[in-house]
Amino acid sequence: MTQRSDQVSLRQMLDYSRKAVAMVEGRAEEDLTTDEMLCLALTRVVEIIGEAATRVSQAGQQRHAHVPWSQIIGLRNRLVHGYDAVDMEILWDIVQQDLPPLIESLEKIVADEA
Repeated sequence: MTQRSDQVSLRQMLDYSRKAVAMVEGRAEEDLTTDEMLCLALTRVVEIIGEAATRVSQAGQQRHAHVPWSQIIGLRNRLVHGYDAVDMEILWDIVQQDLPPLIESLEKIVADEA
């Protein structure tokens, strides 16, 4: 893939990471058990982050080795193929704890490569 294609995928990762964090803003973890639309939407948004990560070239992943590519892609695979056994507590923790630092990294990467 070209660096241009990587830039598109990195921007998608950033945009959808921001969406996921915004979706849970002002919400409680318990909302995932009572709000099916939130649960389904959040699961899908996190899947998209992982799918975009799969489209970043190996060279791009190596250039940004601090990004946990295998975990992001592995989560996508788990959500897609294990859709009937998603642990909402883990998903909540990922959105709350892991996505904000990822957003910071992606913001820097996207700005540096623009």
